[in-house]
Amino acid sequence: MHLPDVLFQPLQLGAFTAKNRIIMAPLTRGRSDPGSVPNAMMTEYYRQRAGAGLIISEATGISVEGLGWPAAPGIWSAAQVEGWKPVTQAVHAEGGKIVLQLWHMGRIVHPDFLGGQPGISASATTAPDYAHTPMGRKLHEQARAATHDDIKRIVADYAHAARNAKAAGFDGVQLHGANGYLVDQFLRAGTNLRSDEYGGSPENRTRFMREVLEALIEVWGADRVSIRMSPNGETQGCDDPDPASIFGAAAQVVQDLRIAFVELRQPGPAGTFGATTVPQQDGLIRSIYSGALMLNSDYSAEQAETDVASGRCDAISFGRPYISNPDLAERIKVGADWAPNTNVPKSWYLPGPEGYIDYPALVLA
Repeated sequence: MHLPDVLFQPLQLGAFTAKNRIIMAPLTRGRSDPGSVPNAMMTEYYRQRAGAGLIISEATGISVEGLGWPAAPGIWSAAQVEGWKPVTQAVHAEGGKIVLQLWHMGRIVHPDFLGGQPGISASATTAPDYAHTPMGRKLHEQARAATHDDIKRIVADYAHAARNAKAAGFDGVQLHGANGYLVDQFLRAGTNLRSDEYGGSPENRTRFMREVLEALIEVWGADRVSIRMSPNGETQGCDDPDPASIFGAAAQVVQDLRIAFVELRQPGPAGTFGATTVPQQDGLIRSIYSGALMLNSDYSAEQAETDVASGRCDAISFGRPYISNPDLAERIKVGADWAPNTNVPKSWYLPGPEGYIDYPALVLA
């Protein structure tokens, strides 16, 4: 049985139009060359998935300081810009759109990536569990609290990365404000222990996010800037006792700035970063933010159609299904089965084409 056409209506996302409402969510895959430089294999990976209404790229480091994942790409150097150009060109040649997700991992960056120096965060806190480092899994270490000069420098790093993204040919940028990384560390009271203008009240804790978004808007215009947030429950040790207050304040910021769209990660019982144990916040954010809203995490095609048709959201971003279904939008359109992820999670992050660009497209009889 074919789904109704609601997922295949175009959607205005600020300055550009998505051809459908099936969005490819950001997916860290760890296939970059040394120096965090994108390569030809990544170009093919994104080209295969250009049938999505929009591709949100894998999380991409804005600076050496902000990137703590082996073989993840960056966007701070000229070589990285040149590496991304074939990716954007390939997606555009297939009729697709792609925005670059800008990433600073904050306290999740292990000192092994920083010559032994501590990572940086809103406050001097330590993430739980282990970091993935070039030397293997290691316990996280305490980060240092960002000074005012650090904050100004990091905001400038975001602006530099945004300019590089424009030079690389992207259609816009997304600020990674989710999953316990730096922006999220400033938002949540469990990781933001500051007593200055960046801490305390929800309005103060959104200040860093606002300053970064304003810097991105200065480069791109508000209609090509977006954000991803994860407003439900603990993620990588980052939590808040009153999520409605902080994410209501964050929603007011993005409403005031009139950015192109907001994507919310809302994990289910088997979510990658842990299950949600608090009420979903998308209704609150929807009531404040009037732009396009995307929901993400563990959706089936039927659930996606239901939530878009009901007006709960305007689009659904699919993550893991896009790993093994490069033509996911076409499969949904014709009601075909989804290919399962094989060799998981090994194939998610290891180098090479296996489990990356070797999934076959649907063959119609």
